[in-house]
Amino acid sequence: MPVPQRLTLVTLGVADMDRARVFYVDGLGWRPSAASNAQVVFFDMGGVVFGLHPRDMLAEDAGLPPEKTDAFSGVTVAINMDSEAEVDSALAAAVAAGGSLIKPAERKHWGGYGGYVADPDGHAWEIAYNPYAPLDADGRMTLPPPAS
Repeated sequence: MPVPQRLTLVTLGVADMDRARVFYVDGLGWRPSAASNAQVVFFDMGGVVFGLHPRDMLAEDAGLPPEKTDAFSGVTVAINMDSEAEVDSALAAAVAAGGSLIKPAERKHWGGYGGYVADPDGHAWEIAYNPYAPLDADGRMTLPPPAS
């Protein structure tokens, strides 16, 4: 049986759960699932679940060292918007909530628009508009079907 082509959960290891909760819940206004507790926070992201978990506990669960070794872990998380104006607004809201602007929004060579912001733990979030992958009524990115 092949591995299913889908993404169900993205979990970020955070240094301070209280700080992360303040950023995502109070700052960005996201609503955590009732399945959340003091050790983990889950958010329904419209078909994918996003989670926060203490970095040391997440590392232990994965059998990895908890210390961060590079400024960039090789992972970004993206939120696509319906317009360039929405990108600018979302970046500003994230910075106002305590995030750090990594890269201001700009027009991309391929026709899109976007920028990057980091949460208080330094996780990079891309906020983007892609005119070639519009959002459906539920806010999910629509992609062309797989090539045959």
